[in-house]
Amino acid sequence: MSELKELSSLDLSALVASRVCHDIISPVGAITNGLEVLDEEGSEDMREFAMDLIRKSARQASAKLQFARLAFGAAGSAGAEIDLGDAQVVATGFMENEKSDLDWQVARHLMPKNLVKLLLNLILIANQCVPRGGEISVLMEGEPSSPSFILTAKGLNPRIPLGMQETLSGEEPERVDAHSVQPIYTVLLARECGMSLSMSKEEDTVRITAQKAA
Repeated sequence: MSELKELSSLDLSALVASRVCHDIISPVGAITNGLEVLDEEGSEDMREFAMDLIRKSARQASAKLQFARLAFGAAGSAGAEIDLGDAQVVATGFMENEKSDLDWQVARHLMPKNLVKLLLNLILIANQCVPRGGEISVLMEGEPSSPSFILTAKGLNPRIPLGMQETLSGEEPERVDAHSVQPIYTVLLARECGMSLSMSKEEDTVRITAQKAA
């Protein structure tokens, strides 16, 4: 990934921020629309519709922000550990607004923060593989300080997004932008953790693994 070697920390942070903002714009915009309906409509039915929209969108925005804070944010000082129970809570909250169900099969432990961030970013990637909905299973093998992650995305017509498999395997992406930055960020996290990533598809299942690099 020669292009990534030239990617400055400022450029990376700007692209990640752009990605997070993109995810938040929709529910925040829906809240704004709901407030406008409350201001303009006198109908009780429309006011109730607007309040339902505001409540739902506020929960969605909150879930996305909490997930992004843990998946992309600092989440404590260098060397900090994160409770996997907290990671499960934010991942479950995030997936409640998605088409797929989350099957979290990871026991509660304290884990180095970058490993937790890696796991959450792998969930984002798995979710992209079942755009029509399905189930995402999350498993961990080994000790919390040196784990292997196994994620499976199963659903109707699952797919591996264009270029995703190559990016995760370490090939240089065709372009580095806000659209592609999340898998790139995931690869950088894996490198920081001394792990390698792989991705494969068999029939109705996409499998993603992260394990210690050879």
